[in-house]
Amino acid sequence: MNNLKNELEKIKADIIDFTKKFIQIKSFTGKEAEATKLVANKMKELGYDEVTIDSYGSVLGRIGSGKTKILYDAHIDVVEAKDEAEWKYPPFAAEIHDNIIYGRGTVDTKSSVISMIYAGYLVKKLNLCKDKTIYISASVMEEDFDGELLYRAIKENNLELDYVIIGEPSNLQIALGHRGRSMYKITTLGVSAHGSAPEKGDNAIYKMAKILERIENKQKEFDKLEGEKGSIVVSNIEARTASLNAVPDMCTIYIDRRLAMGETEDKVNKEMASFIEGIDAKYEIYIAEGVSQTGKEVTLRTFMPAWEISKENYLTQVAIKSYEECFNAEAPLFKWPFSTNGFATNGEIKVPTIGFGPGNLKLAHMKDERCHIDDLYKTIIFYSSVAKNC
Repeated sequence: MNNLKNELEKIKADIIDFTKKFIQIKSFTGKEAEATKLVANKMKELGYDEVTIDSYGSVLGRIGSGKTKILYDAHIDVVEAKDEAEWKYPPFAAEIHDNIIYGRGTVDTKSSVISMIYAGYLVKKLNLCKDKTIYISASVMEEDFDGELLYRAIKENNLELDYVIIGEPSNLQIALGHRGRSMYKITTLGVSAHGSAPEKGDNAIYKMAKILERIENKQKEFDKLEGEKGSIVVSNIEARTASLNAVPDMCTIYIDRRLAMGETEDKVNKEMASFIEGIDAKYEIYIAEGVSQTGKEVTLRTFMPAWEISKENYLTQVAIKSYEECFNAEAPLFKWPFSTNGFATNGEIKVPTIGFGPGNLKLAHMKDERCHIDDLYKTIIFYSSVAKNC
């Protein structure tokens, strides 16, 4: 452990320099090319054995070529800062005050990417990867396509993995799973008419009103439950109308439905059917569509179930041991309340997966997003220790 910490001291200035450059890049989803290049070049500079960029723009660095294969992944895309004028410091200035770096992506999840890149360097420098292959994945388009681009990176690179560590913010706690996520559309149809004669039309917005009430009541039911539970929110509403002087003939709402363990697509579909019962409306799972930085189309059918890993799993035990070695304290365990790229690994391809990352998860997507520099260093040590102990 002392060797790790001593080597870390030698590269702290380089870490800060790279962190500032990385945060200053506006790597919005599908527009990560500059960040992709920066990350790939840094891996090469740090002596990674192999660095590749896949057909969508995700970066994959490799260290070692041993039997046990461990993947670390965090995403390089960020959401926009539409409230930029309200930030204490500009969201893409990467200013550091009182050893805290401010900026979009400092929590979600560029600090994790940085920690993984430098952990990979230390693992190779100190020969901690004997009989192991360590992959560092800096994936793209996570914000709109949870897990899909990591899944494609794994398949495109023909990776056969034993363990995965996901780098979403966790307040330096070990995440043993996440809540799932689904998105639905509900559409009501009406009949258009001139605004001066509404009785001749059938207002699609009015039809939607009862559905909205039912959805609101469903969330009130969730609020009364204890423990892990689902949630539901209407996140957007649209109407089709000939003009502002006409009766709308179509109304669509978008629903963000978070999933607890065991909540199936069949169960949620029945829930959606109950919302539209007796109303001229239809529901469907939302299909997310986008284009990668390389011009390739991406689609995702947005139903991603919850997943979890047991405390007894070997990877969990390694993480607990590593935490205790690094911080001389009992390892805190929890589950993320949001969905992550772990949907691809533990969910789709059934590889044992845990999570750990610097930063307060409540600051993700928030104004004045920020991360303490010391948390970044602690995460580098933890990631390195996990690689050593696996």
